[in-house]
Amino acid sequence: MPARRFARPGTPRRVATLSVHTSPLDQPGAGDAGGMNVYIVEVSRRLAARGIAVDIFTRATSSDLPPVVEMCPGVTVRHVSAGPFEGLGKEELPAQLCAFTAAVLREEAQHEPGYYDVVHSHYWLSGQVGWLARDRWSVPLIHTAHTLAKVKNEALATGDRPEPRARVIGEEQVVAEADRLIANTDEEARQLVRLYGADPARTLVVPPGVDLDRFAPGDRAAARRAVGVDQDALVLLFVGRIQPLKAPDVLLHAAAEMLAADPALRSRLQVHVVGAPSGSGLEAPKQLEQLAASLGIADVVRFFPPQPPERLADHYRAADVAVVPSHNESFGLVALEAQACGTPVVAAAVGGLRTAVRDGVSGVLVDGHDPRDYATAVRAVLARRELLSAGARRHADLFSWDRTADTLVAAYTSAAEDMAGAVRPARPRAVGPLRALPGIQVAR
Repeated sequence: MPARRFARPGTPRRVATLSVHTSPLDQPGAGDAGGMNVYIVEVSRRLAARGIAVDIFTRATSSDLPPVVEMCPGVTVRHVSAGPFEGLGKEELPAQLCAFTAAVLREEAQHEPGYYDVVHSHYWLSGQVGWLARDRWSVPLIHTAHTLAKVKNEALATGDRPEPRARVIGEEQVVAEADRLIANTDEEARQLVRLYGADPARTLVVPPGVDLDRFAPGDRAAARRAVGVDQDALVLLFVGRIQPLKAPDVLLHAAAEMLAADPALRSRLQVHVVGAPSGSGLEAPKQLEQLAASLGIADVVRFFPPQPPERLADHYRAADVAVVPSHNESFGLVALEAQACGTPVVAAAVGGLRTAVRDGVSGVLVDGHDPRDYATAVRAVLARRELLSAGARRHADLFSWDRTADTLVAAYTSAAEDMAGAVRPARPRAVGPLRALPGIQVAR
């Protein structure tokens, strides 16, 4: 057996990024592609701009996919054959982790020892692969969960399926093994400690960012022409995967409440839904259209397929209000993108949305999921739209992918320094109230 090689301290030269269940090349808003895809793309681009090469390993979902794709200079996407290309649901992927891991290890084995300086896994499936790669290569494992099963199960939408126990166990294992846990918000960090027994000394808060150049205020009239909206229309916007977790039904019910209270509004009101069925939403892909018809608002609801970023920015600019009524969000990039375009947000006061939206400044946070409360919040935003629009952009300016990338590089470096010095904070045996634990690191 070769001698154990410890990671060299210092800025990493090459990162192995693991994204087992969804490719950064996929269009967000459909299937399993969402904010995590955006996160991986934006961070990888900025790492490459800093001279850090990134190899992204993801499962091949079509025989037509080339084995290797250059996403941009310095960023390579490697399609791994692990199980059948199509028709394999996310819940079936644990059985393919051995095949996926073997492909990752074989890629590294083709190079001189020390080819990768750090492993960054995204979502628990990738964390399982990263755990083994970390031990084999003797490099730090940085893990970003993006969503947590225990948190989702605490806030299930009515009728939605709970996350399986196998995922809970898998997440607990990855949390115990990772050298750094990256949380999007303070609240997520507390959830990792409270629900998973994470070591606060290895838990770092690194907020995601937003592309402030692409998502920016612009010519609203031009955006409305591009989207095909009358200039005097009142547009409520939902962007995201269509599934119970994201709760687009709440927006439709809220629109119906608004029309019942003010029937004259029907000539102007438009509800735009940008996205496609995903997850448990695939079991009834027409359910949202059927709901619009049953509520008598099919004439004011328009459905759009997932949009590329440049087109999505037009949808944000064309809207009067963006509505994010999710039952849970680890962060809520949609809310941040909308605000960056100067569009205020009405969002559920859950998870990362409490950070992504500043209540009363960039939008309004709503407790619970009563459509009447959302209708009231939308009206409140419309009454102060000009002021909230300015606040929305100011709030979005606090977040940038450059800051996210810089802080991740610091996390990579400190984890490598710990490993080189054989320093690894002891894991607590039991987790009590958060106030009894050492302080969680917060990166800004």
